[in-house]
Amino acid sequence: MDFSFTEEQQAVRDAVARICSRFDDDYWLERDREGGFPHDFYDALAAEGWLGICMPETQGGAGLGIAEAAIMMRTVSESGAGLSGASAVHINIFGLNPVAVFGTEEQKDRMITPVAKGRAKACFAVTEPNTGLNTTQLKLKAEKHDDRYVVSGQKVWISTAQVADHILLLARTTPLDEVKSSKHGLSLFYTRFDRDRIEVREIEKMGRKAVDSNELFFEALEIPEADRIGEEGRGFEYILHGLNPERILIAAEAVGLGFAAVARATTYAKERVVFDRPIGQNQAIQHPLAECLAALEAAWLVVMRAAWEYDQGLPCGASANMAKYLAGEAGVAACQAAVMTHGGFGYAKEYHVERYLRESFIPRITPVSPHLALCFIAEKVLGLPKSY
Repeated sequence: MDFSFTEEQQAVRDAVARICSRFDDDYWLERDREGGFPHDFYDALAAEGWLGICMPETQGGAGLGIAEAAIMMRTVSESGAGLSGASAVHINIFGLNPVAVFGTEEQKDRMITPVAKGRAKACFAVTEPNTGLNTTQLKLKAEKHDDRYVVSGQKVWISTAQVADHILLLARTTPLDEVKSSKHGLSLFYTRFDRDRIEVREIEKMGRKAVDSNELFFEALEIPEADRIGEEGRGFEYILHGLNPERILIAAEAVGLGFAAVARATTYAKERVVFDRPIGQNQAIQHPLAECLAALEAAWLVVMRAAWEYDQGLPCGASANMAKYLAGEAGVAACQAAVMTHGGFGYAKEYHVERYLRESFIPRITPVSPHLALCFIAEKVLGLPKSY
């Protein structure tokens, strides 16, 4: 068993780190203050081909695995870009995986290639206001009319909708009362983001101002049948090929942010002198940071196991949920410890750790709450009765 990166994986880390080094702390502090999508950061990663890291080579991707993508996303977050940088390219890395698995060759060429090359931006629309994580109860309707579907309804917490050209959309094509299982009757589409038929309302939030989150209101949006992925009614099955990679990648981002916080706190603890000694000499400073480092390292091992399982075609749901849970908790703890290490200065924006703390709640809460991740582990791994 080899725990070291392969030469290819180390090359991924080094190349992505070089790009990230061009976008320093001041850049991300400005994005946090002013907002606005980081187009130049996005374009820099696109120019060197990283947006399609795990998309097929035939569609302009690099053809690498989720393991390499996890290394990339940890590197982005750990650079100080945090979730502002990671979320700007997150959808490009995993979002069109269902298209790569279930789409026709024509769809793959038409849909994946522009995103992989950075020529198009996409958003991923699943969550609805009244269903939360109960995806099988989605209400957004897509009614078939000849060779197209007409979509009406609402989605919420949709990232990058302000800048998206296209949307990956899960909608109900068969009413709930007409299907044998609530998992049936949902269909997956990838189509043009028609702003004449989709109203976008941005949600003001605690952190990650550079990457928007939104409510979407659909009014008679027409989607050509050619934009439906796979068979009608099997969309829930298809998005599972995106959900586990998403859990793995956001876990990697949480780990990266946690490592960034510990590194910044460690530097400060060495330099800050109180009572004629560096505060890093005090065990009350040392122990929390050491504990956070250990938790982050442990979480990273589970992230990489989950990624390896996915890339090998093995069941990875349990590992993906464990990784997401462990990384989310470890990331928040590390960012909080970094703020406390800085004392009052930790509350000041110029020291960056308060931004890290605000952003650390994103991978803890989404795309699945820590509590539901634990429910999954309890049911699927421990064999306990389903609790919801």
